[in-house]
Amino acid sequence: MPATDPAATPSATDRVPLLTIAREWGRIGCIGFGGPPAHIALLRTLCVEHRGWISAAEFEDGIAATNMLPGPASTQLAIFCAWRLRGPLGALVGGACFIVPGLIVILALSAVVLAARPPLWIKGASLGADAAVPVVALSAALSLAPASWRRAGAPRPGRVRWACYLAAGGLAAALIGPFLVLILVGCGLLELLVRTQPPLWHRARAREAARPGAAPRGALLAEPAVLLKLAGPAVAAGGLLPVAWVAFKVGALSYGGGFVIIPLMQHDAVHTYHWMTSAQFLSAVALGQVTPGPVVQTVAVVGYAAAGVGGALLASLVAFTPSFAIVLVGGSRFGQLRGNARVQAFLTGAGPAAIGAIAGATIPLGLALSHPWQLAVLALAAAWLVGLRRGVVAAIVGAGALGVIAALAGAPVT
Repeated sequence: MPATDPAATPSATDRVPLLTIAREWGRIGCIGFGGPPAHIALLRTLCVEHRGWISAAEFEDGIAATNMLPGPASTQLAIFCAWRLRGPLGALVGGACFIVPGLIVILALSAVVLAARPPLWIKGASLGADAAVPVVALSAALSLAPASWRRAGAPRPGRVRWACYLAAGGLAAALIGPFLVLILVGCGLLELLVRTQPPLWHRARAREAARPGAAPRGALLAEPAVLLKLAGPAVAAGGLLPVAWVAFKVGALSYGGGFVIIPLMQHDAVHTYHWMTSAQFLSAVALGQVTPGPVVQTVAVVGYAAAGVGGALLASLVAFTPSFAIVLVGGSRFGQLRGNARVQAFLTGAGPAAIGAIAGATIPLGLALSHPWQLAVLALAAAWLVGLRRGVVAAIVGAGALGVIAALAGAPVT
């Protein structure tokens, strides 16, 4: 089958049956171990190389656009590819079939890992896998840094700003997790102001002066903080509303991948609402890494700890809804984002801040380790992931196996 014209509308390819989309996207959801790189490779093989449903250029535009947008990029790419074949209905079917297999697996594992009195070997496996999680975060940050550094450009001022954004994200993740998103957005807007010619603030000042009753400068930048403060009393009411609020932040505000939102999610789940212990949160992150499908499924474990199966399903639904909305509303404009100078400028600032946040997440995650023997597992995971540059899934499974051995040998697990 020949590749589709990138300019074609989704209806031009409606000969692809919904049953085929459900089967193929469900297959990727079942075998997609390894996170976004594995998902992208599987989607490319299916849609571009084997079936010719989407042109290589359009697929690259989809990758570029989803990496520029908040939310889980590989999930949005899966939804976009399905939308490209059958429009809104295809997006809903393909996205759901991509997400649901991993959700089922992670719910089953959550019931075991978060049980009140899990078997000794389960406890050991959980603690062993937990020890690898900080290194997984560090490895993810190291893998993203080179491309972001190249985006900053050769001039020295741009690279100095890049280093400052990186440091700001790292410090925010380590010290002020709940406000991390504001730092990411602030770095992006700052770089946008610097790179816009004539400077954007001059235009804003002129418009402000010409508009009576205009809001004072800085009101727009303060708006996210105002929204967070206004949401505080509402979510404090309890019930499922806090679960939905945490899940929304995970799905709508996670620039640069799921690990960016971990400091915020950890603060909410462990310190604000006390749904989980620090060790249980580490287990949630580990489960999100070793199960197939999107890594953002971690939020389902948090929802399960908060309110059982209903909380897990609600958290997953809310976390992934922004991804569907972004594709359904803006999918036709994905190709334009790649050449948009303002979008590129924003990402030049927000990108290194997000990478710094991922690296900074290793500090609270590492502090959550509670047993000395976990440090040995941590060192082995670092050698595997950072030294040898091997796979994440193998690192976490191997760390879990070492945890089982340690527990059965009499190492402390409580």
